[in-house]
Amino acid sequence: MNWRDVSHPEGGGSERYVQRIAEGLASAGLRVTLLCAAHGRAPRDETVNGVRIIRRAGRLSIYPRAMAFVRKHKPRLVVDIQNGIPFCSTLVTRAPVTNVVFHVHKEQWPIVFGPVGGRIGWWLESVVAPKVYRRVPYVTISDATGREMAGLGIDAERITLVPVGTEPIVRVATPRSESPRLITLGRLVPHKQVEHSLEILARLSDRWPDLTLSIVGEGWWEESLRAQADRLGVADRVEFTGFLDEKGKHEQLAAAWVFVCPSVKEGWGMVVIEAGGHGVPTVGYHSSGGLQESVVDGVSGVLVDDLDQMTDAVARLLEDDDARRAMGAAAERHAATFEWSASVREFAGVLARSVHGSPRAGVRAGTADLVELLERIQHGVDDPTHTLAVPLESTAADGTGADPALPREPASSGLA
Repeated sequence: MNWRDVSHPEGGGSERYVQRIAEGLASAGLRVTLLCAAHGRAPRDETVNGVRIIRRAGRLSIYPRAMAFVRKHKPRLVVDIQNGIPFCSTLVTRAPVTNVVFHVHKEQWPIVFGPVGGRIGWWLESVVAPKVYRRVPYVTISDATGREMAGLGIDAERITLVPVGTEPIVRVATPRSESPRLITLGRLVPHKQVEHSLEILARLSDRWPDLTLSIVGEGWWEESLRAQADRLGVADRVEFTGFLDEKGKHEQLAAAWVFVCPSVKEGWGMVVIEAGGHGVPTVGYHSSGGLQESVVDGVSGVLVDDLDQMTDAVARLLEDDDARRAMGAAAERHAATFEWSASVREFAGVLARSVHGSPRAGVRAGTADLVELLERIQHGVDDPTHTLAVPLESTAADGTGADPALPREPASSGLA
C-alpha cells in the first residue's frame, strides 16, 4: 500500500523504489498488488511489468480505503509504505505486516501543512505509528534514516537497510552544454527548496553571465518559483521544463555541469544516482539525511551545511574543470555499484522473517509455500533481474475491466 505510484504527477524516487521491488517479487512468482491513490494520468486498474496496480480514492482518503481493502480481501502478506502518515494495516489484518520508511518527516510537516497540521502530522508519525507497528519489521533505505527511526523508539534490531538500486541509465546523444549549466530535478514543492537553486544562480551571475539553470519537474509550488526567479532577475536564464519522460529527463542531465539538490530531506536520493550516471556531480545538504549515502562527500559530490556553503561549492565546481570532471567520473562509478536485484533479495528476506516472526500461530500455519518462495528469492534461486532492466515507462494496461474484488491468476510480466 502506497499513497502514490510511479505514474502519479507527484511520483518520485520512493514510488520508483516501490515499483522496482514489486516487479522483482512478481517476476519470481509472487502475486503482487499495489494499492494507491487514483489520478488522471492512469487507469483505475492495470498491470505494469507483472504488478497489478489498483488506483482508488485520493491523497488522504486512500488511507481508510486501503484499510477497508485489506480487511475485505485478506492478503497473506502486507507491506505498508509510510510516507509520514501510517496506513495502520496492523489494525485490520492478522497477516504479517512490514513497514517501509524512506525518511522521517519532522522538518517537512510544518512546511507542507502549517504549524497546526504539522504538529498533527508529526504526532501521527512519531507517536502513533511506532505504537501501531511496534511488533513488525521495518525497511528503510539509508543508515541516516535508520538512526532517526531508532530515535523515535523503534527497536534498531527491527530495522533493515535495503538500499536503492540503479535505474538503467538512458543513453542519449545530448552533449554537455558548452556554457555552464546547473540542474535541479524533483517535485516542485516547498520542502524541495528549489528557491536555493534560484538564489545560487543569481549570486553567481556576475561571475558567469552565461550560467543557466534547468528545473525539471512539476508541482503546485511552480508559480511561486517563477515569481522568485522574476524577483531575482534570473527568469531569462531559468528553464522550467515541467514533467519530462525518461529520455527528456536524461537529456537534461547529460547537458548539465552540476546537479544542485537543496531538498530539506531525502530518503536516499535516487536522482543523485541518475545524475551520476551521466558524469554529473551533486551538491546537496548534509542535513537531508539520505544524501550522506548517495553522495560520497568530496569524491562524487559535495555536502554542505547552508546556502552560503552550497553557493561556494557550486562555484568551485564551475571554475575548476578538472575537479568537476573527476567528481563526475567518480559519481558515474558510484552509480554503477547499486543493483536492484540485490535490493529485491534483501527485501524478500525481510518479508520471510516477518512471516517467521509473526506472533500469531494461526498466521504462520499454511504459509510454508510463501516462506519457501521468499527465501528462494532471498538466496538468489529465483533471480528477479530479468524484469528489472525494463524502463518504468514500459507499461501494459490490463484492459480487462476486471472487478478488483475478484481473485485473479498471477499477472504475467509480458517478458517471457
